Formats: sequence, C-alpha cells, structure tokens
Amino acid sequence: MKFTTPAGANPIDQLKVVGRPTDRIDGPLKTTGTAPYAYEQNQAIPNAAYGYVVGASIAKGRIVSMDLAAARRAPGVITIVTAQTAGKLGKGKFNTATLLGGPGIEHYHQAIALVVAETFEQARAAAGLVKVEYAKTKGEYDLAKAKDGAPIAKKEDKPETRTGQFDATWAAAPVKLDAIYTTPDQSHAMMEPHASIAKWEGDKLTIFTANQMVNWGMKDMAKTLGIPLENVHLLSPYIGGGFGGKLFLRAEALLAALGARQARRPVKVALQRALMFNNTTHRPATIQRIRIGCTREGRIDAIAHESWSGDLPDGKPETAVQQTRLLYAGPNRYTALRLAKLDLPEANAMRAPGEAPGMMALEIAIDEMAEKLKMDPVTFRIVNDTSVDPEKRERKFSQRRLVDCLRQGAERFGWNRRNPLPGQMREGRWLIGYGMAAAFRNNLVMRSAARVRLERDGQVSVETDMTDIGTGTYTIIAQTAAEMMGLPLDRIVVRLGDSNYPVSAGSGGQWGGNSSTAGVYAACVKLREMVASTLGLDPASAQFANGMVSGGGRTIPLRQAAEGGELNAEDKMEYGDLDKKYQQSTFGAHFVEVGVDAITGEIRVRRMLAVCAAGRILNPKSARSQVIGAMTMGVGATLMEELVVDKRIGCFINHDLAMYEVPVHADIPHQEVIFLDEPDPVSSPMKAKGVGELGICGVGAAVANAIYNATGVRVRDYPITLDKLLPKLPSVA
Repeated sequence: MKFTTPAGANPIDQLKVVGRPTDRIDGPLKTTGTAPYAYEQNQAIPNAAYGYVVGASIAKGRIVSMDLAAARRAPGVITIVTAQTAGKLGKGKFNTATLLGGPGIEHYHQAIALVVAETFEQARAAAGLVKVEYAKTKGEYDLAKAKDGAPIAKKEDKPETRTGQFDATWAAAPVKLDAIYTTPDQSHAMMEPHASIAKWEGDKLTIFTANQMVNWGMKDMAKTLGIPLENVHLLSPYIGGGFGGKLFLRAEALLAALGARQARRPVKVALQRALMFNNTTHRPATIQRIRIGCTREGRIDAIAHESWSGDLPDGKPETAVQQTRLLYAGPNRYTALRLAKLDLPEANAMRAPGEAPGMMALEIAIDEMAEKLKMDPVTFRIVNDTSVDPEKRERKFSQRRLVDCLRQGAERFGWNRRNPLPGQMREGRWLIGYGMAAAFRNNLVMRSAARVRLERDGQVSVETDMTDIGTGTYTIIAQTAAEMMGLPLDRIVVRLGDSNYPVSAGSGGQWGGNSSTAGVYAACVKLREMVASTLGLDPASAQFANGMVSGGGRTIPLRQAAEGGELNAEDKMEYGDLDKKYQQSTFGAHFVEVGVDAITGEIRVRRMLAVCAAGRILNPKSARSQVIGAMTMGVGATLMEELVVDKRIGCFINHDLAMYEVPVHADIPHQEVIFLDEPDPVSSPMKAKGVGELGICGVGAAVANAIYNATGVRVRDYPITLDKLLPKLPSVA
C-alpha cells in the first residue's frame, strides 16, 4: 500500500480499541519474569557455553603480542576467539569502528578477545589470564581542544544552512545574545546489557540478540561474517531497553557467532556492565554557540546555531541544530554542524539524537533573550511562532499546535504564580523556581511490512520483525489489528522480532509505533478484502465489528471465512512525497518547579508537566509511560549524567552504574502528561506520530531555567552540579 495523499476516514477512526488506555499485553510475562530475553533463550538454544569479552586497555595503538597460554590451560576453557583466529571479517554498514579489534586498536575497551568456557565463572577467570602487550600511539580525546580545527561535517545531508542575511542583520539588531553552551558525553545505561546467544547448524547461523532493528542487524551480521544473508536468522522478541544503544550490531553479537563457530557449540555472551560504556556507543558531547538578534518588540530577526561534536573517523556529528531550523520564525538564519576527529569510543544515536542536546542549549538561549527583552518566556515563544518551515516558507507544517501546548501548559501549571525576578520565591531555606521550555521532535515515517492471518478458530495473528524495547509495541499492534478486524484484543496474537517475518520499521527515531502499526493496517486492509470476497460480500462496503462481518443485508461470523483454511495476507506501508510537501513535526511544552537549598545548593525537582501534540495517541497509557520515562531521562541529563573523559588515556572513567549517576525514584517528583487531541492525516493512515522522544526534548532547559529563576545563577554547562551553583548562590539572609 502506498500512502501518497492525506488519510481520509478509515476503520481506525472508530477508536473502539485504538486510542484507549490499554494494559500492555506483554506485561504479565515481564512482571513475572517469564519473558525470555536474549541471554535467557536456553530452551530455544540449549547447552550453550559462556563467552567473556576482553576489552582493550588502551585507546589507540596496536597489539604487539597476546599471550593466551595460561588462559587456554585454565579449567573449563573451550576456545578463545581473537582477530587472528576469527578469519577475515568485514564491517557493518552501521558500525563506525570494527567490532573485533586487533592488531589495530581504535578505542578504549574495543573487544580484542572472547574466552569461551563451560561456565561463566570459568570464562571470566580465564579472561583475567590473557596477557596483552600494546604499542600506544597518540590520540585526540579533548573536544574543546579539537574544536577550532573541526571542519563542517561531511556525512550529513545539510550540515550547513543559510537563509537571508544573518551576519548583517544580527550585527545591527538592537537586542542581541551570543552565548556558548556545552553538553557532556552520556550513556544509554539501559537495564538489559548487550546480550546474545548463537548457534550454527552447518553454515546457517541462528542468533537471539538484543537489537532494536532486526533487519539492520541481520544484514550487518551477514556482511561482517561474509556469509549470505539467507544464512542468518536473527531474533529479538524481548528487549530490556535500548534508547538507541541497540540500534546496530554490536560486539557481543558478533563474538557470540564467532565463538559458537569456533567452539562448534552454542555460545552466549552478555557484555559485562563495566565494558558497556566504552565498548558500545554513547551520546557525544557538544559545544554549541547560539546567537539571536531581536527587535525591541521581541521579534526574532536573526538566529544562528552552531554545534561542535566529535567521533571516530567516518563517524557522524550530533545533529544538535535540527530544531533551530524549524522551531521559531525569523527571516535571517544560519546553522552549522562541525565534526572533530576524536579517538574516544563510538558516538552515535541516543534517545532523540540532535534535538535532545540541541534544545538543552536553544531553550536556555530563548529564555535568556526573553529576559533581555523583559518579556515573559511563554509570551516570547508565542510571539515567534511560525506556521511554515522558516527555511522553506512554501512548506507548511502538517500540524503545529505549539502555541496550544504553551498556553494550556501555562494555565495547568499555574505559571502566573511565577515571580520573574530570580531568587524571590522562598520556602524557608529553599529557593523556589519555575522554568519552562518548548518541546520539539521531527516526525519520521519508515516503510514497514506485516503478515496477518485469520485462523480457523477466528483468531487473528500478526507477524512482523518489529521490536518492542519496552515501549508497548506488542499492544499497539494488537490494538490496530483488533480495530481493523472487528475483534476484541484477546483474539489477537502478536509475534515480533524475527528476521523471518516481514521487514518492519524497527524501533528507533520515534518512528516505530506509527510506522509499524501503519504496516499492520496495510496488511489488515488486504485481509479484510480476502475475508469479504470469501464470504461473498462487497470488500468496499463490508463492515467488521464484534467478530462479525456485515454487508448487503447479511451478517456472518468472521471465523466462517477461514472454515476452508486459514487466510494469509501480507503487505507493507510505503510513503510518497508528503514529507516534502508538508513539514511533519511533534510539539510540546515542559513546565518544571524546582527547589534549591540556599545553603547546600542541593537541587530538588518538585513537579513536572508535559503537554504534547503528537498526532493520534494510539495507547494513552503506554504513551504516558513513554513521556514520563523521557522526562526522567531529561532530569538525569540536566543534573547528574556525564561520562567523564580521562583526557590522558582516552576513556570514560566512570564506566559502570556505581559511578555513572542516573535518576532514582527519590529524584523524580509528581509528573503530569497532557496529550492534545491531534489526529494528523498527513502522517499515516493511523493519523499518529511518534511521542517517545518528544518527552525528553526541552526537559533539560526547563529544569535549568527553573534553577535560574530560583537562584539567579545561570549555568550553561551541563550537568548542573553543586560546584557550578555554590560559589554564586545568593547569601542567606
């Protein structure tokens, strides 16, 4: 099915199942511990040996020698995989660094060996006996030092944009801002580690792995091993969090496959937590310069946003200027992405790449400009709203309800109680502050396919290689099929995460929910036509409801269509050029109240509100969970999360959950989420958009702006920690 014109009325609009707050159908499995994650697929792949990964202890250089003798003699050891024993390996399309290092080393904790033994403890003990001699070479590990020589990024479609006459207009502006903001390297820190279990049957590989994009993973595994694509069967039915860290094939999956081939028996590998932070990917640090020029009445005449980030050779930049190209009006504009070569571990996608760190800077800058103009921050944003793409004014937004989000949020939050003068609201020793920020994330759609089957008993099954990373995908896919086929939810069976199933959009970029359900919609349209024809009804007018099919004065049980054998339908949703005719984005507003201890500088987030306009909300219950989870990650990014770079040796020194701080229950207060009713017919037949990443975009700035309102201390370098506040706090009277 091709989606080339805005959606009209269709069966999803009935909203009998779709759009209802629904418990996750996989919830009982996960809460009882019976959902088998990759490392736990012992019934599917029994008798697995255990692999333990050895990571490089230098950041750049080469291996001079590797002494494996003692490790090979250790109890229980079956084999040891190294680059020497693995044979010729390719590199996946989505991998920046090679997954198995040697003799060259590209980054700290790059995998250089896998010790395979009968038990995990034996593998771990033997790995400690591997002796490696290195020859180090000088590396670059400091973004601030590399910044000035960083060129415009090459691997982006639009690394630099110019509209109008920015330089002259900004220079002549009566009210100007020119400020630098920084965000640190950050880790996904998901609960489930990167884990895989692999077996070979002849020349065919079966691997269970934690991977958000099954088709990408299958293709890159085949490419890396140099085997035919049809010889790889990749499964990922349950994933314990990903946030972008499991988008691509990672070292543990490749090593499990290599270990199983070398050991001639199944092998399971879970990347130890202490290796995850340097061995896998992370959100890269940024240095961002923002310049804004305004009229005295508060109209933005000129706006520029430049961002510097770093990555390994052939890497890509953090696209932190994306939202600035679209969020506010202004005729004169400039944006640029510059990429430094750093020898740190691979930088790549983390929840809302681009907009999340970009808005941490932009939405502070907008507040700072509002203060210069003596305007309320909400009012300033409303004054500079736009109905068209500021860089392509002929292109309108399909939906844009930013102003509604701002106004409803301000009213619900009680923004009128805010004192605009910093440091004026107190409760005893606590300085109280209100802060807000706009939320923005582009809406992306991807081609997605599904297979649906009407069983003889009237049950409908759905198969697609789509994944559920804790987002509720099983449930919204079941809701879609139930709505389309006129069945209750308990008559739908959903099977996900298998490369033998039709290729879906996968879970990433906030495109998964909308795109994958649209693929199921397409397959169900075909199945409805088959059912109607089988029952002798007109496919164009047949109605499906309550397990019955009606048309032409007749009502027939749905299951009757499968009495002669099950009916199978497969289709995919493909997209035309609507994304070129209309700018498709999601919008929102974040409001935050904080308390700052006037003596200690301790920061406490006291309450949070998010108002979201993100198309039709397919399941308000799981969507709310997505948003409050994103808001929580936003708090972490603002107040505590930072991968600290040891610039002498080129590694993240806080590479475990003991030292890399993330929010816990005590850090997170009452959170409220409001969804605006906003079906968007330009997006897909579902009229939905993504929402899982919108919830993090803008949170950091809202917290930072609240801290400024509480204390009068403006911090532009994240995370906002005590050392950045204490010296500047007002004296306690």
